[in-house]
Amino acid sequence: MYFQHSRNVWEEHPDLVAGAVAATGITPEASIGAALTRFGELARARLAAGPEAGFPEIQAWRRAFARMGLRPTQYRCASESLLRRFRKEGELPRIHPLVDLCNAISLAFAIPVAALDTEKISEGLEVRHADGDERYVTFGGETENPDRGEVTFVDAAGRAHARRWTNRQSGHSAVQDATTSVLIVVEAMHESAGADVPGLLATVADELAVHWPVTPRTATVTASSPRLDFTG
Repeated sequence: MYFQHSRNVWEEHPDLVAGAVAATGITPEASIGAALTRFGELARARLAAGPEAGFPEIQAWRRAFARMGLRPTQYRCASESLLRRFRKEGELPRIHPLVDLCNAISLAFAIPVAALDTEKISEGLEVRHADGDERYVTFGGETENPDRGEVTFVDAAGRAHARRWTNRQSGHSAVQDATTSVLIVVEAMHESAGADVPGLLATVADELAVHWPVTPRTATVTASSPRLDFTG
């Protein structure tokens, strides 16, 4: 399983800091309530000082979306959408323990965290501009084609696992009860991302090891070393 960003993505977004966590041994049985409360309280305390739109992590993604020709208030990065819903409703819906945990950590760090089922990914993922003929499956089971030039996650079979980069994941590789192996992707562009992304990756790995019988593997990517290979 590999993960990488294309050269064009790095050239267009030089402030990008990214990394991933890989783990095998995930099950739908895990008691994560205390962790959800802990990370939720961190997010709630930060939101008490002002809405998520003012967070530097969110502002950086809004600028990135604007550079891609997208209206930032129409298409929001995943962490902004989660924070917005959490601020309005006070909690997030429960989906799967791993997804719930990643969402809670995303709230606390205000950084997009994508969890994907590696069994549904052909060989690996490249974050690149779409050709327009990639196949994306919605959570409702419908098939779409990303717009040509849109940044998406593409595997070796030409399947798109995201729309508009960090805006929306694919239902095809979404974590479900049968999922055992996962790739968790973290990406940020704000000023302190160089410190925050490694911290987030370490937090994800620590929480996985606490709640599941797994040995997480973490790594970061850079423009000079853009590819991660997770084996074994």
